[in-house]
Amino acid sequence: MKGEDHIVTNDRPRPMEVLREARAQLAELTGMTAESVSSFAQTEDGWSLEVEVLELERVPDTMSLMATYQVELDPDGQLTGYRRVRRYERGRADAHRAGGR
Repeated sequence: MKGEDHIVTNDRPRPMEVLREARAQLAELTGMTAESVSSFAQTEDGWSLEVEVLELERVPDTMSLMATYQVELDPDGQLTGYRRVRRYERGRADAHRAGGR
């Protein structure tokens, strides 16, 4: 029975696999490397993530331009859509988001 349970749980990718695949797919489409994932949730249609991306490197690094991308994936972890939802300087806190308070 344990083997059957293991097979059932493998129908959907594991969350860490989804995160890695989402970062790789977004990087391939945008040409930019994902630095971190700031939000991750399973939805009825698959997965929803917010990914932080370095858009423009500046000196000093605190002035580099970052962006948050909303990324949608199907249940198998394949990217179905993305959009930039925010741009900001790396060194600035965002007062409009819970993490920026």
